[in-house]
Amino acid sequence: MFDFSYSEIIVVALVALVLFGSDKLPEAARSLGRTFNAFKSGLREAAEGKPAVEEDVTGKPGGNKR
Repeated sequence: MFDFSYSEIIVVALVALVLFGSDKLPEAARSLGRTFNAFKSGLREAAEGKPAVEEDVTGKPGGNKR
């Protein structure tokens, strides 16, 4: 699907390192991974026809938790 060479990947990694710094880069990658995971989960739930947030009969989010 994507055809990246090693030199292009290295350039992107260096640009990310310069933009975020060595301290924030792991945090940014973790946040990006969680965002992609939530997006995939939302797509999967939409395909199955399930709501993303369950609501009980009173209309409050969270289902029947008391």
